[in-house]
Amino acid sequence: MDFICSDCPRRCGARRTDDAGAGFCRSPALPTVVRAAPHYGEEPCISGTRGSGTVFFSGCNLRCVFCQNREISRESVGKMLSVSALRDLFRRLQDKGVHNINLVTPTHYSRALAAALDGLELGIPVVWNSSGYESVETLRRLEGLVQIYMPDLKYLREEPARRYSVAPDYPAVARAAIREMFRQRGHFELDDEGMLRSGLLIRHLILPDQDLNSMDAIDFVAEEFPAGSVLFSLMSQYTPMPGLEACPELTRPVEPELSERLRAYLERYGPADGYWQEGSAATDEMIPAWDLTGV
Repeated sequence: MDFICSDCPRRCGARRTDDAGAGFCRSPALPTVVRAAPHYGEEPCISGTRGSGTVFFSGCNLRCVFCQNREISRESVGKMLSVSALRDLFRRLQDKGVHNINLVTPTHYSRALAAALDGLELGIPVVWNSSGYESVETLRRLEGLVQIYMPDLKYLREEPARRYSVAPDYPAVARAAIREMFRQRGHFELDDEGMLRSGLLIRHLILPDQDLNSMDAIDFVAEEFPAGSVLFSLMSQYTPMPGLEACPELTRPVEPELSERLRAYLERYGPADGYWQEGSAATDEMIPAWDLTGV
């Protein structure tokens, strides 16, 4: 695989090949996987009782200063897999009895992943677990191949998007991407076990001192989508990481008062279906070991 890349909103035009990382994401053309195993830290309708079959990819098209996975997001570490090897990996996870195949940070590998999923009958949903910073054209390549979209909605304001993720266009890009995801999948569907079978689950991580940004995210989802059509997850797991000296406001956890205020706002103005995360989740205990488990 060898192509000039314009797959993400940055459209950096890098030449990506099978054996060399390139572009803003610093990634080769073929996916580099750092872990593939059942995971129990997602929302209940994703993790269930048997776990979500998570496949963690290295590289990223954002530069979030607060990233908890920066060990893998900033470099192309792990094992590079061919399209056929990806298919085998998905089948091995399926054989473990997981509820779904959960592709974590997959955007910059969308070409290879679309090829791997094309014609693959797994019998369980495929989850596109992304940053929300995606082009509509790339998402259309996935139509019919992905059953569950689970994007972050990090920012609805340009200033924090620029300051924290080097992506001032994030709000406009994410709105368009999430609309396309909903166009493809429509109203969410749960199975008899309460597991998400199809649809859209939008996540938003509360950041310190960014209450207006969070309110904007809640407002967008509530106003954009019909009642009962999407799931929304308000997350309180922000954990300060090293190297945040340039953003001192991010060096402390989210204050409980802010979390409670946003929870009340969600209950009053937000979508009715979804989840609220307790502040006790703000630890690094759920960060997996990047040790090629299952790869």
